[in-house]
Amino acid sequence: MATPIGNLRDISLRALDVLKAVDAVAAEDTRVTRRLLDHYGIAARLIPVHEHNEKRAVKQVLALLDAGKSLALTCDAGTPAISDPGAVLVAAVQAAGHAVAPVPGANAAIAALSAAGFPGTRFLFYGFLPAHAGERRRELQRIAALPYVLVFYEAPHRIAECVEAMCEALGGERELVIARELTKLYETVHRGPLAQAGAWLAGHADRRRGEFVLVVEGAAAPAPTGAARARRTLEVLLAELPLKQAVEVAVKLGSGRKNELYPLALELKRKRGAVSGKR
Repeated sequence: MATPIGNLRDISLRALDVLKAVDAVAAEDTRVTRRLLDHYGIAARLIPVHEHNEKRAVKQVLALLDAGKSLALTCDAGTPAISDPGAVLVAAVQAAGHAVAPVPGANAAIAALSAAGFPGTRFLFYGFLPAHAGERRRELQRIAALPYVLVFYEAPHRIAECVEAMCEALGGERELVIARELTKLYETVHRGPLAQAGAWLAGHADRRRGEFVLVVEGAAAPAPTGAARARRTLEVLLAELPLKQAVEVAVKLGSGRKNELYPLALELKRKRGAVSGKR
């Protein structure tokens, strides 16, 4: 079940109904969840299920489910199992034959992406990069050429070094959106080139505080090779000119030598004829 990522009103009516109805709530941090429940006047039994006890907590949760009880699973903010504990428990519950129903809600990655202003619909949600500098650099290099918008989470004590590593691996010209403390009092959404992100963070101590979502522009499409450019040039010219003249113009445009372009033009001409014949 998704819980607020900052503002306590960022919770669905359905989520509140579920929290009121279940027999217990499995919570990442019972203190955080208790504040949420108290805010809405909900009295529910809390069971701690976090990264250090998740495997042990499975037995307790399964025992309750086997006894016919109902449970909700929450994390401190956002959705369980998305860069948070919960996946181990969900898998165990499913394996035991119990139903698992998602209750969607606020999501920091999607919220930041919607405010980033990057065109297109494809993105890669990475989550947290490795804490070790060498591993982080290798991961960034591995995904550097992907044409998708990249979405990361980062902690305040690593934000400066993370942005520096991104600049080195991805290139300073790429646009970066830094979204911090989303839906909270000091929410900030800043956009600018990666090369300038470090200076922006250093400009004020508050800019390095809070929980961060980093949204990075996808890699630009690689420039076409010489052969690809020559093919495209001839395709355009052949649509308007006879073969010989098309080759001559392509040579003048610097697309290649005549003895290279002529066989390619013949091939393209034959293909165009074959297509026309089929029609």
